[in-house]
Amino acid sequence: MTSTGRLAPRLPSPLEEIRDDRFDRRGLRLLLKRDDLIHPELIGNKWRKLAPNLAAAGGRPLVTFGGAWSNHLRATAAAGRLLGLPTTGVVRGHELADRPLNPSLSRCAADGMRLHFVDRSAYRRKDEPETLAALLRAAGAEDAYVVPEGGSNTAAVRGCRDLGAELRGHADVVAVACGTGGTLAGLAAGLAPGQRALGVPVLRGGFLEGEVTALQERAFGARTGAWSLDDRFHFGGYARTGPELDAFAEDFGQRHRLPVERLYVAKLLWGLVALAEEGAFARGTAIAAVVTGRPFPAAP
Repeated sequence: MTSTGRLAPRLPSPLEEIRDDRFDRRGLRLLLKRDDLIHPELIGNKWRKLAPNLAAAGGRPLVTFGGAWSNHLRATAAAGRLLGLPTTGVVRGHELADRPLNPSLSRCAADGMRLHFVDRSAYRRKDEPETLAALLRAAGAEDAYVVPEGGSNTAAVRGCRDLGAELRGHADVVAVACGTGGTLAGLAAGLAPGQRALGVPVLRGGFLEGEVTALQERAFGARTGAWSLDDRFHFGGYARTGPELDAFAEDFGQRHRLPVERLYVAKLLWGLVALAEEGAFARGTAIAAVVTGRPFPAAP
């Protein structure tokens, strides 16, 4: 059995149709692709991205990157604990080194991840070979297998293609919240002709189309599948929410008995409700929303 096999994922993840009057009255069907149920600790797209990288690592230590509230850092730390692999997290923000760890980073540390804090300028340049080499030296992780921020690399994008394949024949539109774009890149490649993928970025800046295209070109040789982005629903950027979004997420959760994660999933669902109200989907359209995570207990 492979190391990733020992993690016992639930695949394919469940697909549930729910009734919501905001979609029903417009003749739309809403389905939830419950990737949050794949694994209790390696949740959703984190499993799909990490599993191929863990296989490629071949038992070597792991080093990866993220911000102070990174879901990806927590998932990597959990994978290291479960598989007995040393992990190092390079964390954006050197000023955090002298502060108490927040609950997210505390979870990483409890799972055995060694945390190395770097200044934001160097972090922004981490994809430059010389900067990356210097960061790895400073972190004592020169021999580690490098998993990029968000887990989005060629192996991860190919792993996320399975998400699209699992949804073939089940929905006309498949929507997913996007951080680094790797899940959307693979999802779109796995869908059948006639289906399309919709990405809802949770970061502002309008840069993601080029990132997703580049990920697909590296993984598949060309831009692949029918996909688009709607960047109106980021609520000010990553880790930004606000009372209106919190109230929406709470209401949605109560309606459908679904714990709604705020930083990604709530923005996705908000965007789909808004698009339905705008008439963006033709009557009879089946929309699948990918639930990529669950709320972290102490997240902001």
